[in-house]
Amino acid sequence: MVVSRRGASVRAPRSRFEQPSSASQSHRVIVGDCVAEMNKLPADCVDLVFADPPYNLQLQGDLKRPDDSKVDAVDDDWDRFSSFAAYDEFTRAWLTACKRVLKPSGALWVIGSYHNIFRVGSILQDLGFWILNDVVWRKSNPMPNFRGRRFTNAHETLIWASRDQSARYTFNYEALKAGNEDIQVRSDWTLPLCTGDERLKGHDGKKLHPTQKPQALLARVILSSSRPDDLVLDPFNGTGTTGAVAKHLGRRYIGIERDPAYAAAAEQRIADVQPLEAPTLAPFMTAREAPRVAFASLLERGLINAGAKLVDAKKRHKALVRADGAVSLGDQVGSIHRIGALAQGLEACNGWTFWHLETPKGLVSIDALRAEIRAEMAQV
Repeated sequence: MVVSRRGASVRAPRSRFEQPSSASQSHRVIVGDCVAEMNKLPADCVDLVFADPPYNLQLQGDLKRPDDSKVDAVDDDWDRFSSFAAYDEFTRAWLTACKRVLKPSGALWVIGSYHNIFRVGSILQDLGFWILNDVVWRKSNPMPNFRGRRFTNAHETLIWASRDQSARYTFNYEALKAGNEDIQVRSDWTLPLCTGDERLKGHDGKKLHPTQKPQALLARVILSSSRPDDLVLDPFNGTGTTGAVAKHLGRRYIGIERDPAYAAAAEQRIADVQPLEAPTLAPFMTAREAPRVAFASLLERGLINAGAKLVDAKKRHKALVRADGAVSLGDQVGSIHRIGALAQGLEACNGWTFWHLETPKGLVSIDALRAEIRAEMAQV
């Protein structure tokens, strides 16, 4: 199994399915059956699938509040299936179509509740998908259990899966961690339901779609497991939350929706979205992926002079910079890493973060000087 916590390198080549060049066609909604329409797409063309399929809630009659008022629950025809076997057949069909269009490096997210997510997960594994995580979306404002006979349903479950066990899927680990105050992002996400101005409403003032997902949820999914210009597919487009967020984050998008009214609302919603500026979407480059810069390059650029003294952050050790790019400590000569380890009596040392240059303004990490060269290389 080939797995990296970083996923594929940001410098790895990406094959690209070319949609029509106009901006509107880079973010399009197709009206039709999801399986039939996915089968019209080329194989291996999609980088990321987000699927919010019918949950098969199996509601029996109206859901009432204690005051006998009716709850606006999901009772649409698209959520009705004659049996679990029929639902399983439907699930297997759309997941098979998704697997065909996914690139070998692609991944799939699917969301559900206790009504369906376990059946979906089992079929995912039967089809050869490799489950990477299950993520709990903990709703900060869930609907109460009006009958008082069960626990409040306060969460939904997302399954994140690569196309197969050996896939080099994308996971923007360091970027997520940096945005979480350098703490690993957990698999339980606390986010509110879609409410207020974000909720699309019809001419009657009622919510247009009963299961519209919050944009914050889709943003976390897309930012975690795709890159700018990747192609995102949502086979159950609804009112276009996935497409709106994908466009805002610089991704291309295909949504499939069989209800013309939902599709029309989604098209308008996506058309109104403005993508973020490119600098805010640039892939997070880890130190391991950054261009290599030799210590001698700092001398060649004049950022450090031969004969300069390098010290550690507490000024307990002092090394001499040689003209050839090596450093010396007493009668020992070697790289910044070897001499840094020697000074501390350790087996290894990251010399870039250990050594500093004394300047009139204080200590400057040599890693900061290396960053200046990398910035120049990026501009070129």
